[in-house]
Amino acid sequence: MLRPCLCIAAARAFGAKAEDAVASAASIELLHNALLIHDDIEDGSDQRRGVPTLHALHGMPLALNAGDALAVLSLHPLKENAHRLGQSLALRIFEETEQVAYETTEGQALELGWCHDNRTDLGDEDYLTMVLKKTCWLTTIHPLRVGCLIGTRGRGNLDPLIRLGFFFGAAFQIQDDLLNLQSSAGYGKELNGDLLEGKRTLMLIYAMRTGRASERARLTRLLAKPRYKRSARDVAWMRSLIDRTGAVDHARSVAKGLAGAALYEFEQIFDEATTSASRDAQFIRNMITWVLQRDT
Repeated sequence: MLRPCLCIAAARAFGAKAEDAVASAASIELLHNALLIHDDIEDGSDQRRGVPTLHALHGMPLALNAGDALAVLSLHPLKENAHRLGQSLALRIFEETEQVAYETTEGQALELGWCHDNRTDLGDEDYLTMVLKKTCWLTTIHPLRVGCLIGTRGRGNLDPLIRLGFFFGAAFQIQDDLLNLQSSAGYGKELNGDLLEGKRTLMLIYAMRTGRASERARLTRLLAKPRYKRSARDVAWMRSLIDRTGAVDHARSVAKGLAGAALYEFEQIFDEATTSASRDAQFIRNMITWVLQRDT
């Protein structure tokens, strides 16, 4: 519930009542779950939130249909905004939702394309561009911007929230990728699932860049395999390469820097007096810190 909570907190921090943001927050959560179902199918994932994925339980046709249904249902709460917020503001929120759908789809296309084409020439900037689109727009930028629109009745400056949301969301995604390598008992997805799927995480990109020529060649061959042909031995070797090259420490350092940049951007948007007076602004600030501390 991170995304709807950010939306409601932002709306309240900018002066709205929680009830003004509930419909938009519900839309965000419905869209997020629709995309998760499709994402799990595209990645061939077996687990989500500690239980089998929907397509693992009920088959791909039913899971696809459920994802489609959730995507359509996510539009329904946006109609309610017209009654509570007025036609003009409701339309702006709908346009924001259109944009996040485009950005997220493009980000997913980038990631899937890298696996399909077996790209091994990627840098940190490529990863961050993908994460900006796939993760940050839906997870942080969109909820914060919609909350700001609601709280200011469309008069707020939304541009700084792109910077805040990018730094915040990218730190969140890197931590999520790290948890996939060394998760706790409460982690809800497959351990090393990203390696099994061949995802180009920041750690894998760094290992490819800094490994020896023979290691890079072997990694390229392993990543060329389809998921079902990657063995546990293959995954263990990729994991050992990540450890040997210091890729985990590199990713942690990048995530820490991004979280620090997010805190700086937060302070430019919410002054000290606002943060002290508003538990909702403080909640948003605390979430930035929580990103690096979470273990699930």
